[in-house]
Amino acid sequence: MTRNIQQPPSLPCRPRDVRDVRDVRPSVLSRAQLRACGVSPARAAARCGADGPWQRTLPGVYVLHRRPLTADERLRAALLYAGRPPAPGRRGAPGGDPGAGYGGAVVTGFAALALRGFAVVPPPGEWSGIDVLVPHARRSRPVGYVRPVRSAAVPPPGWVRGLPVAPVERALADAVAGLRAPSAVRRLLVGAVRGGHCEPGAAVDELGRIGLLDRPPVARAADALLAEDRAMAESRLYDLVMEHDLPQPLWNVCLRLPGGPRLGAVDAYWPGRAVAVALVAGGPGRGGPGDGGRHRTEREARWAAHAAEREHLERLGITVVRLAPEGLRDAGGRQAAAVRTALRAAADREPAARVVVLPR
Repeated sequence: MTRNIQQPPSLPCRPRDVRDVRDVRPSVLSRAQLRACGVSPARAAARCGADGPWQRTLPGVYVLHRRPLTADERLRAALLYAGRPPAPGRRGAPGGDPGAGYGGAVVTGFAALALRGFAVVPPPGEWSGIDVLVPHARRSRPVGYVRPVRSAAVPPPGWVRGLPVAPVERALADAVAGLRAPSAVRRLLVGAVRGGHCEPGAAVDELGRIGLLDRPPVARAADALLAEDRAMAESRLYDLVMEHDLPQPLWNVCLRLPGGPRLGAVDAYWPGRAVAVALVAGGPGRGGPGDGGRHRTEREARWAAHAAEREHLERLGITVVRLAPEGLRDAGGRQAAAVRTALRAAADREPAARVVVLPR
């Protein structure tokens, strides 16, 4: 989810087209950017002296005033330090890349969540620093309040207040990586979902991709997040039936053979037409190489159980329509059409075996 999309700020000047640094409008510049504007490192250092009008806030990063930095200035300084962008026109400066002004660096973690308006983010005084995603080959070290986070694949950023910001799921995972208290982990993850910032499944996938699901507090919070995912999907299924004028089904029931074994639980069932809807999140391959072993095993077991139940029900003449939570969110019309088609086709099928319907 990306909002407040803006284009990144352009560099203050072309190489060598100003000599008076008072003409430079941005208040935070890197050494390379100043040099491109005709300001030598020696001159920049002199202006940061005890009586000078500037300050050096991080290695190679200059602020063109002596006042305390604003929040945005601190973020821009962190990006310039971690990204080390080459000067415009220099070899290696990517032409046409919207993130070139920051060397491909992207704000992540709590700072990115705060920029995106998260209500559950602790105040900046409680952060251990500003996390900045950088390409894996970049060798920036933690300095002061900046913590570079090297990544083999820096995701394309959104632009908020002129700053490159990591996607919500990645920023959330990087914030969780720095938390140790189980209550803080759960509060942040569940708050992100309830605040409408991201989908539970996508957040858990990202936690697995960067290898956090093997931490017990994160794994427990992920379980709570998936329960939230389930509740949201059920609510969307109710809305889908109402908004698309589908016949009212029996909700959340368990099917059994008369006097026989349990056949399976379904989220909606139309007994007169022997059609069922089952909500199934993802597939057996969902997740990443860092996915926690327990979650991966449980997911594969759930998928296998769903597949076996569906096959058994369909052998008995019951049509099972499987819907994914993300499908209900992104393509409700197509999901409703699939259910409607199954209901209409019921008249052309052989009668289904008689089953007993019980509350789940």
